[in-house]
This record gives sequence, C-alpha cells and structure tokens, in this order.
Amino acid sequence: MAVVDSFDFLLKELERTCTNTRDILAVIGVLYACKRTLQCLTGLIKATNDHLLSKLSYISNYKKRFGPWAVVTGSSEGIGLAYAKELANRGLNIVMISRGENKLYRAAKDIEEQYKVETCTIAVDFAHGKEIYEKIWSLIKDKEIGILVNNVGVMYEFPQLFLDVPVERLWSLVNVNVAAATMMTHLIMPQMVQRKKGAIVMVSSGSCSKITPQMTVYAATTYFLDYFARGLQYEYRDSGVIVQSLMPFYVATRMTRYSQTLSKPGLFIPSADTYAKSAIATLGYSSRTSGYWPHTIQAWISDSIPEWLWMWGATRLNNALRRQGQEKLHHKKTLRKRGSELSIESDS
Repeated sequence: MAVVDSFDFLLKELERTCTNTRDILAVIGVLYACKRTLQCLTGLIKATNDHLLSKLSYISNYKKRFGPWAVVTGSSEGIGLAYAKELANRGLNIVMISRGENKLYRAAKDIEEQYKVETCTIAVDFAHGKEIYEKIWSLIKDKEIGILVNNVGVMYEFPQLFLDVPVERLWSLVNVNVAAATMMTHLIMPQMVQRKKGAIVMVSSGSCSKITPQMTVYAATTYFLDYFARGLQYEYRDSGVIVQSLMPFYVATRMTRYSQTLSKPGLFIPSADTYAKSAIATLGYSSRTSGYWPHTIQAWISDSIPEWLWMWGATRLNNALRRQGQEKLHHKKTLRKRGSELSIESDS
C-alpha cells in the first residue's frame, strides 16, 4: 500500500506541476499575443497618420510655418531635385547645393520659371571636406532658412564586398554621407532654434533597418543619419524645430542606374518625383518614416523577420544586382574601347 500511495502522490504532484506550467505558458502566450497586436495597431495608426492624414491635412503655407528659404543638398537631380521642386511649389525660395555647376544652374533656372520663386545655387563637392563649408556659409548666412534637406549622398557603384570598394569611394561615403549632414545642420540649425521654427530632413535609407551585406559601409552611414535625426529630435523637442528621418527603400534615381531592374519606376520602386511628393506630405506628421506607403510595407516586413533571414535574402538580391552592375560596366568599357579603335582608324 505504501508503494501505491507514494505512486499516487507522485502522479498528483506531477499533474499539479504540469497544470501550473501550462498556466504560466498560457499567460506568456497571451502577453506575447497582446504585444504583437499592440505593435500591429501602433504601426497601422502610424502608417495612417503618415500616409493618409498628412495628405488630408495639406499644409499649404510652408513659408509661415517654417520660413521663406529652403536649402537642399544634392539637388541637381534625383530625390534632391524632386524635393526642391515640391518645396518651390509650396512657395519657398530654394538654395540648391550640389556639384556640377552647369546641371545645377539649369535645374535652378527651370524651378524659377516654373514656380516663380527665387533660387540660389552653390556648386561644391562635399567629398572635399572641411573647406567647402565656409563658402556655403558666406552665401546663406543672410537668408532666413526654414527648411534644410540633407539629401546629398554617395552609394557604391553597385553592391560590393567591403574589400572590393575603392578607397576613394570609402572616403566619399564618410565625407558626403556623414560629414555633410552633420556640418550643414550645425551651420543652419542655430537660426532655426533662435526663431523657434524650422525643419531639418535627413534622407537616410531603408537599407539601414537591418544589416545589409554588400552595402555595409553605405548602410552604416545611413544608419548614422537616422540615429543623428532621432537624437536631435529628442534634444530639441521643445525648440520649435522639427527633425525628420526619411528612410526610403529603392527609388529609381542615378544611384540605381547600374541595374535594369531598379531603373524602371513602379509601385515599390517609385520615381524621384513620386517619392518626393509623398515624402514631403509627412513633414510635420512623422519624425521617422519611409515617406512612401509601399516602402512602409517593406519596412514592416524587414522589422518582422529575423536578422539572419534578412541578411540571407539581401545577399542573394545583391548578388544578382552586382552581376547586373558588372555586366553594365563591362558593356560600357567595350563600347568605349570600340570608340577608341574607330577613332584611331579614322586618324590613320
């Protein structure tokens, strides 16, 4: 009997333990489900605010809210030029800063004629470092600048492993992607804080949302921009100055011309004009956004999958994109070689 009683007692204890364990696991499951549901609801509310309410509550008087002038770096083409046009369409005068004086001048002239605003062009190469900022400051210090768009950026020629990236390109990535936004913000932000109004837009990249192989340094520099924007927004949250981090995924611009796939605008790869029109509407509604609703879906996906899976997928995508870039580069070299041979034959 003693043995049977002991066995019955053991079974009861095991049953009690299992019941308690099931209860604990059930509570953990409920808490996890609540957390995921809350995250989904928060994301949905934020997306609605970013991409729907911002458009319904269109802000027309940017001059009054921010100031009469906007500075846009990297504004001779791509997202920078498209953003400059959208700001000009809202009545702001535009300071356009980029390298390539002729292209910059033509873009500024088109904006003046189309939108009837003033422009100021400053042709500098941000890769040259410290000395260019004195020139920029001398030309903008007397202007009341309401918006600064830190858009200028450098990418790899196409996705590459770190040791395959030329040293000159690595220096450009640091001097342009990191230093330019830092120093331009330091130049212009004081007058915004003094007036208690203004907006600073950091154009980062969706590639920094997770570690992206074969874009390692580029993604790291854009992560700096996102980190920098979030830190500034908190530090100056009571100053009247808005700091926004824009995190677009692929946009069909000069940066993506190495790939036939990425050069064709579509729903998930918008043109620069389509992206800028969407992104500018989020200014004042979101401090951190993709700026474009299909990109927000991509951001949700990247946030929800494990990092190892993201890196696995990014590696395979970038392998394919690298092959496209190498093929295009090889084709260009072949055409250049044939052109040189034809030129020699004609001379002879």
